Amino acid sequence: MVLTDSLATFGKYCLFIKRVIAIPDKWRVFLSRTITEISKLGVDSIPLVIIISIFIGAVITIQMQLNIMSPLIPAYAVGMATREIILLEFSSSILCLILAGKVGSNIASEIGTMRVTEQIDALEIMGVNSANFLVFPKIVAFILFMPVLVVFCMGTSLIGGYLIALFTDIIPVSRYIYGMQTMFIQWYVWYGIIKSLVFAFIISSVASFYGYYVKGGALDVGKSSTNAVVTSSILILLFDVILTKLLLQ
Repeated sequence: MVLTDSLATFGKYCLFIKRVIAIPDKWRVFLSRTITEISKLGVDSIPLVIIISIFIGAVITIQMQLNIMSPLIPAYAVGMATREIILLEFSSSILCLILAGKVGSNIASEIGTMRVTEQIDALEIMGVNSANFLVFPKIVAFILFMPVLVVFCMGTSLIGGYLIALFTDIIPVSRYIYGMQTMFIQWYVWYGIIKSLVFAFIISSVASFYGYYVKGGALDVGKSSTNAVVTSSILILLFDVILTKLLLQ
């Protein structure tokens, strides 16, 4: 029964995406809405990303230093391990799990509210492809701006570790910086960005799907937001495993 429902939902999602990814009727309106969504979904998320990244970078540095005390381990290992954790996982996977809660619930509740107040029905009556008109700009905007959020996350996380080295005696600043520079692999940055693009599509499309097909009233809008966040988080973890296997062989 669960498998049957899951397959039915997946089929419905595929048909929804087919309606969403269509040529816009008016490119000027599409571009205008996309810019608005970039501001709402992307730019407004920058303060949250910076705050979380600084504290996570600081915590990772502290934990690495406290747990790597063996004389057999090079002194630069703390900075290098902090950098690898941030580039490989935190700046893409963990960040997108956090954004699934903020951006995903925002999209699902916004579109869900439009559904229960019959605004989407009004668009359909006017002959507008409501899925394309409402959802496509959100998906495009979030995918376009996600690399910016990832780069902010990478930079501010490393700055968080640097601040710990600067204002405490846990690790010398020179040792931390040397560790960050040691054996740097540029591909890890692109790896994080590529993963984040996939995760951005998952968050925006899944949240839009659950919001678009809300039935009922305000309580159901809240349930759809919860379902969107949970489903997005599970899919992010699933595709994290798949992309890691494909990109880091």
